[in-house]
Amino acid sequence: MNPEVAKVLKRLHNPLEVMLTCVRWYVAYPLSLRHLEEMMAERGVSVYHSTVHRWALKLLPALSKIFRSRKRPAGKSWRMDEPYILVRGQWKYLYRAVDKAGHTIDFLLRTQRDKAAARRFFEKAIAHNGQHDSVTIDGSPVNLAALRDINAEQEAPIAIRQVKYLNNIVERDHRAIKRQTRPMLGFKDFRCARTLLGGIELMHMIAKGQMQCHEGSNPSAADQFYALAA
Repeated sequence: MNPEVAKVLKRLHNPLEVMLTCVRWYVAYPLSLRHLEEMMAERGVSVYHSTVHRWALKLLPALSKIFRSRKRPAGKSWRMDEPYILVRGQWKYLYRAVDKAGHTIDFLLRTQRDKAAARRFFEKAIAHNGQHDSVTIDGSPVNLAALRDINAEQEAPIAIRQVKYLNNIVERDHRAIKRQTRPMLGFKDFRCARTLLGGIELMHMIAKGQMQCHEGSNPSAADQFYALAA
């Protein structure tokens, strides 16, 4: 078992297979916690919906950390945008970027949509994925200002493009995240939102083939998710 997961299991005392199945279903399909409670009951497993939520908050950060080390390198041409996410009745901003093939570069949930938030996102994305050649953004002046600040500190500046039709790739990719969050009817607090969105993004990247697997193997998205805990 992966040491990161083993640490979490010290505080959880349920079968790992059951916990991983519930957590995967929650972040892979547009299901509510009540749906998961009913589905497990049909399989003879008694589990409260609140327990599934607790499992997700405990396991997903560990699985996401493991995935980072197995994520395939992304392209150098980025498309960035920030859709709205409802947290405690207020709109927050999920900064996201994909490459020209639609593979996820990185994501970051922020409370504000300003230059500081945009800069923090780009710094995080560069730290995890390396320097990129170009980035396409919308007409947001704060995103442009953040990139110009970053370029002022770079030897090789990033090419900045504000071409709306080129951003269709990332805007289409948002739909998969929105489809998952819709049954959740908003998040209770910022910490939960950040953790669950990280799990949704994790499963979305696995579904897009962004996890490195053994050469010649072709595991399903479910098997790849479970392999993170092995």
